[in-house]
Amino acid sequence: MTNQMARRCCILFVLTWFLNGNVQAEPPIETPRIETPPVLLQMLRNDVVLDEMGASDADKELVHDALDRVDGDWWRSRILSPQERIDAVNRLTDQVNAELAEGLSPKSLARMKQLERQALGTRMFLAEDVAAELKLNPAVVKKMKTIFSETDTSVANLQKRATSGETTDVLNAEQAKLAVRERVAIVGLLTNDQKSQLASLTGDTFAFEKATRTMPRAPEFIQDETQWIQGTSTSLVDLRGKVVIVHFYAYQCINCQRNLPHYNAWFKDYADQNLVVIGIQTPETSSERSYANVTSAAKSDGIEYPVLMDPQSANWQAWGTTMWPSVYLIDREGYLRSWWAGELNWQDNPGEQKFRKLIEAVLAE
Repeated sequence: MTNQMARRCCILFVLTWFLNGNVQAEPPIETPRIETPPVLLQMLRNDVVLDEMGASDADKELVHDALDRVDGDWWRSRILSPQERIDAVNRLTDQVNAELAEGLSPKSLARMKQLERQALGTRMFLAEDVAAELKLNPAVVKKMKTIFSETDTSVANLQKRATSGETTDVLNAEQAKLAVRERVAIVGLLTNDQKSQLASLTGDTFAFEKATRTMPRAPEFIQDETQWIQGTSTSLVDLRGKVVIVHFYAYQCINCQRNLPHYNAWFKDYADQNLVVIGIQTPETSSERSYANVTSAAKSDGIEYPVLMDPQSANWQAWGTTMWPSVYLIDREGYLRSWWAGELNWQDNPGEQKFRKLIEAVLAE
């Protein structure tokens, strides 16, 4: 699923000195707050990208270690307010950049920067180093931000229309037109000399469709003050090499109950492909903190796979989960590949079918 990208404007107050010595505040000027995709954090978890950078095995280990230190905070940042999320992503990206600057070769770092700019597309002009290299004047940057803000508003409207049931193909076509319109408008603000410099900033074109991972590693299970039901203690590290489904539920939640048959079906249908399904029972009511109640409900619901009973909701918080039910798809290297919050087939939406296709695609890798 595509997470919705909320936007916020920050207000700058400008004070002007007048000849009479008084200080007077002018009306506040609204400056668009543009949220750029965290492309560096997304692309570095793909070996095809690291190979393009010329990374050695030792370099790859360095990159993955740096990502592991930020992945939890990055994943949880999706539930923050827009301003907090922007600040968190910027901080984590700076942290990864700083660590890699200490260990990667200048050649690998230079190619990494080129790939990051390619992945950003027109949004790369918001980067201070790009603006400095092209000598973009503040007036041009301001116009660019206005264009980006207009695009983001239009995309947000498309996302609202998607929730009302409009055809995906139509909405995707409209979003593609928005991207073209933005690109034409932004390039139109550049001088011929600035356009000629773009090739050196981005380097040879890379086929990003080969980079299938865009999410962090799934947070490791927290097992303190928890109990395993119908299964022995395990960890996501232990499950590397297998595709894993993790779902959060509360046994009395009617929306969760409607999803349980789908999880059971996946567990049985893909048993020969070693798909692992794990439920995390996270209480919504006091009775859902009872081991006896949770165990009895698991049996009556026909759950055959392991369930981790987490009465303190520690895993819920570590994963940044906000809704019962929620389900996550994890690949063989422990990376999140997709997730779904709510009933899969809510209001006749074919969510189970869509998620099943995602499972099959990851199993086939």
